[in-house]
Amino acid sequence: MDLRQIEKEYTIHVYETGPDSRSTLYSLFNYMQDIASDHAILLGFGRDDLLKKNHFWVLSRMYAEVTQWPSWEDKIIVKTWPNGTDMLFAMRNYELKFNDGRMIASAVSSWLIIDQTTKKIQRPDNGLLTQYNDNNLIIPTSARNPEKLRESAENGSASAPFRVQVSDLDVNLHTNNANYIKWVCDTYDLNFTLNHLPCSAEINYLAESMFNDEIVIRSSQDDGNPGIFNHSILRISDNRELCRMRLKWKEHGKLASL
Repeated sequence: MDLRQIEKEYTIHVYETGPDSRSTLYSLFNYMQDIASDHAILLGFGRDDLLKKNHFWVLSRMYAEVTQWPSWEDKIIVKTWPNGTDMLFAMRNYELKFNDGRMIASAVSSWLIIDQTTKKIQRPDNGLLTQYNDNNLIIPTSARNPEKLRESAENGSASAPFRVQVSDLDVNLHTNNANYIKWVCDTYDLNFTLNHLPCSAEINYLAESMFNDEIVIRSSQDDGNPGIFNHSILRISDNRELCRMRLKWKEHGKLASL
């Protein structure tokens, strides 16, 4: 069986939607995180496989473009495939579509392998990963590779401080990757989110956060680019920047009609 790519059907549940009945951005990222884990296990480099070598995966960067939005009870197909290595990064691509083939989103993610003891980055030279560097095996996606983001402006607006909760944590006792997106989306006011939809999201994960860390989110509008906002997620105790995020929004009528 050819496992170079897999696809999986997901149903949009009511608890995965926002006040407009559309899927939330972080729900789409959760689907991609879920199927990436499934595929890595099938290919022999899942979480348990890496732990045997005292290594673990870290999502470093991700870029997604969204063209249409699924709603409550819609069924969607998520497809993923590894796209080789780029220096220290292991690359993975995604496509999300409706059952009738209409495109919902495409995305590219960059992953790092970290040694659990030393916390040093490991070179992804395992043949299981580098075999996808062969151009004959690379399947293109419409989304570009994620890039290094600049931090939000120092004079940007700051959210109210909050703490990492138990419900934010993943199996590694770190904040779930998609929850950073949820935190940032919650900084927008209700009127804005009812009249706008994100059409792209780019994220740089810089450091982990853990239970009871106190967090603040600093936000600023991108210079000369209305509808684009830069966000820095900061830990208050040491002022460490944990994550950078760049969201591009459009008014409802400017996205493709559902």
